[in-house]
Amino acid sequence: MAETPRFFNEMDGSGEKPRAPYSRYCDWFAEEPPERLRRKAREAETFFRRTGITFNVYGAADADERLIPFDIVPRIISAKEWAKLTKGIEQRVRAINAFLYDIYHRQEILRAGRIPVELIQNNDAFLPQMIGVVPPGKVYTHIVGVDLVRTTENEFFVLEDNARTPSGVSYMLENRETMLHMFPELFSKIRVRPVSDYPKSLRRSLSACAPAACNGRPVVAVLTPGIHNSAYYEHAFLADQMGAELVEGHDLRVVDGRIAMRTTLGYTPIDVLYRRVDDEYLDPLNFRPDSMLGVPGIFDVYRAGGVTIANAPGTGIADDKAIYSYMPEIVQFYTGEKPILKNVPTWRCSEPSSLAYVLEHLSELVVKEVHGSGGYGMLVGPAASKKEIEAFRAKLQARPAAYIAQPTLALSTVPILSRAGLAPRHVDLRPFVLVSPDGVEITPGGLTRVALKKGSLVVNSSQGGGTKDTWVLEE
Repeated sequence: MAETPRFFNEMDGSGEKPRAPYSRYCDWFAEEPPERLRRKAREAETFFRRTGITFNVYGAADADERLIPFDIVPRIISAKEWAKLTKGIEQRVRAINAFLYDIYHRQEILRAGRIPVELIQNNDAFLPQMIGVVPPGKVYTHIVGVDLVRTTENEFFVLEDNARTPSGVSYMLENRETMLHMFPELFSKIRVRPVSDYPKSLRRSLSACAPAACNGRPVVAVLTPGIHNSAYYEHAFLADQMGAELVEGHDLRVVDGRIAMRTTLGYTPIDVLYRRVDDEYLDPLNFRPDSMLGVPGIFDVYRAGGVTIANAPGTGIADDKAIYSYMPEIVQFYTGEKPILKNVPTWRCSEPSSLAYVLEHLSELVVKEVHGSGGYGMLVGPAASKKEIEAFRAKLQARPAAYIAQPTLALSTVPILSRAGLAPRHVDLRPFVLVSPDGVEITPGGLTRVALKKGSLVVNSSQGGGTKDTWVLEE
């Protein structure tokens, strides 16, 4: 278990004895025969393969469906740690919703000079068509994924806000289901908060955001781009778990000012559409005319209050990585409070002084595309070759405004079960947040992503990462 001391090990802490959240688990682990654990790890892989929990990697030569590796050693968070995190997450999510309402209405934050006007005006994620639109319940981000990293016992940072179409919740649910199936005795020894209510909570939260046109129990549907999308498994899984219809653009049309889906009995109106289709593909009449994934006229119905779209169009401006760098100001502006959760220090390469610093320190920094996701298009300086750094330098000089840079954080580690036994690997955490007029609900846990390659800081599944079950302990 030895590793460079600068990385905080969430299980061992100082290394003398397990930290309190892990003490009961470690007692159990010490009694387990290694061969049984290895057999269980193989069983988990078989279970995931049978269930069809796969994803696609865009741009890969072998772009077949892949299995996301699952590690059977859970990541464990104490009730006290979780209580602090949830306060910070709720504060941040409320600020994001207030920011979105403001930015599409009076733009007070721009008038106050807290954010540069050009950061909004010149931003591809800003949707002018949303100006003046008030979503039902004034909720823009119905589902949010807040990516957190830990550096010490008591220090967490927000790495990213996922306010468009955050993915991964199906893995959180299946990871827990797998652990319950394989190690039922563990859950009788250790009191872990459940996550299985998420689909029911999601349905309830979305229903609470139904439009004024809704008559009776809200009809909820999940809009998917189709089977070739990398997250299609999740779209189908969530629709099934919620008891909602899974639809594609060609299943929908405008009927009497409503969005209706094709059924065996004709067309039935939909009240809430949980869309997993990007803004630009939503409506060929209002956005990309070549889109085959959306519904002609859906945006006009939305503006008129005939359907709720979750998340609202235009929310991408809130998880833009340049906007992220202003999140401390955004939180303070809309809540009147200091942020509970810290941002990672960020250099905006659009600013000449920041660009100069980044170019000089490329080998030390992590550089990301402003609109990037999934670990694509980024440079991890300490892990890159001189050739890769120089190639990235040219891209950065050609389009500086498209990038931000951050220091390489000393991400905490959690053990994985390797062939040689327990071995530390770097992790992050994506808690899932539901927002409705009834309040903010945060599922206890979330998706822990783990960099399975020794020394790697990149946890994305598309870049070779895996997942773990995340346990939040009962008080």
